[in-house]
Amino acid sequence: MNTLRVFLCHCSADKPAVRELYQKLKADGFQPWLDEESILPGEDWDEAIRDAFRTADVVIVCLSRQAITREGYVQREIRLALQLAEEKPPGTIFLIPARIANCDVPKHLARWHWVDLFSQDGYERLLRSLRKRQAQKGGRA
Repeated sequence: MNTLRVFLCHCSADKPAVRELYQKLKADGFQPWLDEESILPGEDWDEAIRDAFRTADVVIVCLSRQAITREGYVQREIRLALQLAEEKPPGTIFLIPARIANCDVPKHLARWHWVDLFSQDGYERLLRSLRKRQAQKGGRA
């Protein structure tokens, strides 16, 4: 089975919520990528992240007030995700903005429909998107 590889783009302030999402995705049979779980001691941190982006089937951009207002690496990751999304065929589910808290969706991400993971059916909606992406890849959903 070709497991869907899911990159979790987030800011460090949101790590607790992202860890929870990581565990849920893993339990549901996906292969989530989270820096603290996926980068081994001694690996080049920046190169490991770039490799993970290059091999990801989906990038979930976890949005919160901290993530959209903080300067730094999370902004670089979002720009990289946007660049990669432009290389995908039309209709491909690749970049999924996911609000983990009530916040504005930045204009540069508003093109993609987002999911509110804090809403009652938010995680189920995310799963439907991931399963559709799995089907697009030709794998099991």
